[in-house]
Amino acid sequence: MGAGSIRKIGELIARHDCRRLFIAVDGAVLQTPFYTDVRQLLDGAGVQYEAYSDIEPDPSAHTVERAHALCQKLDANMLLALGGGSTIDVAKAVGILSTNGGRIHDYEGIERFSIPPLPLIAVPTTAGTGSEVSGSCVITDTEKNLKMSIRHAALNPAMYAILDPHALTTLPASVAAHSGLDAFVHAFESYISVQSNLVTDAINIQALELISANIRPFVANRNNTLAAQNMLCGSAMAGITFGQTGLGNVHCMARFVGAFFHLSHGLSNALCLPAVAQFNLLACPEKFARVAQAMGRPVQAMNTIDAAQAAVAAIKNLCADLGIPSRLRDAGVTDDRFDEMAELCATANYNRWNPRATTAADFRALFSQAY
Repeated sequence: MGAGSIRKIGELIARHDCRRLFIAVDGAVLQTPFYTDVRQLLDGAGVQYEAYSDIEPDPSAHTVERAHALCQKLDANMLLALGGGSTIDVAKAVGILSTNGGRIHDYEGIERFSIPPLPLIAVPTTAGTGSEVSGSCVITDTEKNLKMSIRHAALNPAMYAILDPHALTTLPASVAAHSGLDAFVHAFESYISVQSNLVTDAINIQALELISANIRPFVANRNNTLAAQNMLCGSAMAGITFGQTGLGNVHCMARFVGAFFHLSHGLSNALCLPAVAQFNLLACPEKFARVAQAMGRPVQAMNTIDAAQAAVAAIKNLCADLGIPSRLRDAGVTDDRFDEMAELCATANYNRWNPRATTAADFRALFSQAY
């Protein structure tokens, strides 16, 4: 962690006696000075490497298959991911297939593989998903138009995560905002989850404080090294916790908003966040009051409900400050599929984690409120 920590790559490669390295890299990173620095480090380490960059948002199983084929051809014994959550997830999937064989579809679910993947160094170039430390990767089955979640708390996080703020300097402001809010939602929903505990609560409050205090200056100027470092740290902390606690209705609804209307995951979350926050407030007002405090609201003299409402107001202000449309329709979402989406949300059973029990009718109402 820290400015210049990318220089650790050489040491990590040497530790694993790596001679052939497969790189999954976001195409937008290829022409950046940061990637040039990484290549110089690899050349200095004397390692042979090949890069795969044809990685789309919400990457498909076909992308994983093509990347894996290149990794096999190289006969790589270590992986490097440079990019956002999609890129890191592809690298994770390639690592699983390289040691376990088969198709990535075979590993959908919880702990469906047992052989450790190839060692992975993950360098996030967005502060959002926390994929570098989370126990899951998400790959799209384009034939079924479904997202597959491959989860293993012990074996699926990257072996090494390098959080270098210099990796974020060329990030577009809109992507910084959307990915940053994704990180916020991870911490927020993990904190209010019915599966939360004292340890995850402590981590999530710290993450909420870091993200809330730094996301505005970070989006305004990605060269703000301190803000970028704090965003990376907050994102990683939330990435550690949500695999233990599960997430909630924001992520549940965003799954189908993103899939049906081809919006980014971060934007989909941001669009659903205010309505869901208001809905969930009644289930745990004490926790909402603590969120308000973490977001810098002066709530010490307020009663619990007023302090909880201050958290919702702070969330709405944060979304507005970051240029998030206030309504789903303003982002191109139409209401003709809301009934179908509500049924899918109910079937997905996020009631395992969401603090307020939610029916299909509730989800239909939430989509309408957000619309």
